[in-house]
Amino acid sequence: MENKDLTLVVLAAGMGSRFGGLKQITPMGLNGEAILDFSIYDAMEAGFGKVVFLIKKEIEHDFRTTVGCRIEKIVDVDYAYQEVDMLPSPFKADPGRTKPWGTGHAVLCTKDKVHTPFCSVNSDDYYGKTAFKSVADCLRSTGDICMSGFYLKNTITDNGTVSRGVCKVEEGILKDVTEHTAIDKNSGIPLDSIVSMNFWGFETDIYDYMEKYFVDYLKQNANPLKGEFFLPSVVDRLIKEEGRKVRVLNTPDKWYGVTYKEDAEPVRCALQDMQRRGLYGGMSK
Repeated sequence: MENKDLTLVVLAAGMGSRFGGLKQITPMGLNGEAILDFSIYDAMEAGFGKVVFLIKKEIEHDFRTTVGCRIEKIVDVDYAYQEVDMLPSPFKADPGRTKPWGTGHAVLCTKDKVHTPFCSVNSDDYYGKTAFKSVADCLRSTGDICMSGFYLKNTITDNGTVSRGVCKVEEGILKDVTEHTAIDKNSGIPLDSIVSMNFWGFETDIYDYMEKYFVDYLKQNANPLKGEFFLPSVVDRLIKEEGRKVRVLNTPDKWYGVTYKEDAEPVRCALQDMQRRGLYGGMSK
């Protein structure tokens, strides 16, 4: 398969309720960089040529004037929006709902902005260089869905529970993925389990399936105030109902993220140490 342009979709619409603020723009690097600056640096190294930020309208000004204006100087940038009332007809959001509809809905909201194979990442997760390179290589060489698989032990925090898609993998192919919304080191899930960190690689045909599956979800939604349409559930249906092959590209890298305010300082120290060691020497000052 010939070399392709690639798009990075950065999910940055969260309001940081557990963190206590907009963690997607919180300064972490030596020069005030946010976590997503590091992800975009790694993505550009791997050959991604466009970034689509998925945000909420209410944070647009703060996002554009901090992170956005910085990234726009180095790569092609576009914006998409996730709002509670962005539902297909005839569905309407419950007036009492304030929670976003989840990661599957978030990626679906970028449909009109993405025209190439792409990968999705969380704005508040540091994935490491291996993940971007392996997913980019897979997107360029196959038509398969792929994901960067992390070992659970490398993705948990000491400061509370986290959400992870726990995977069943056979010979490098994903067989099952189940979203768990409250995992910690004492959850009983083996720490060497492979988990999804919402680092998925897709062709653009994924949007057609997402639209269909989201309608199915809304028809069956038993929790109109807090229920979420998760990205792993989309992939799981594609595997089981459409027979799609999903490649799991394991990475040994350690995850860094800021689910809780107490996570911020260790992550800041780790990222700044990487900068001092020259791993991000090309970042603008």
